[in-house]
Amino acid sequence: MKLIIAIIKDSDALAVSDALVEEEYGVTRVASTGGFLRHGNVTLLIGVEEHQIEPVFEIIEQNCNEPESGQHKATIFVLPAEDFVQIG
Repeated sequence: MKLIIAIIKDSDALAVSDALVEEEYGVTRVASTGGFLRHGNVTLLIGVEEHQIEPVFEIIEQNCNEPESGQHKATIFVLPAEDFVQIG
C-alpha cells in the first residue's frame, strides 16, 4: 500500500477531490499554506495500492487548472504505508 500526498492550489481542490471520490478513491483533505507568497493550498492524503498510483496522478493532472508561470499544478509525494486501519 502507498500513501499519496498531493499538494494542490485551493482553487483546484474541489474538482480534484470530487473526481477522486467519483472513481472511488478515499481521500482526506487538509487545508495548508505554503510557498513564498503564502498562497492557500490543500493537501490531499490518498491511500492506494501500487497499481493505482498512475491513475490517481492522471486524475490530479486532468482536474487542476493550468498554473501561472513558474508554478506547478501539484506537488506529489508517494510514501510506503505498511498498515491501513479505520477505527470506528
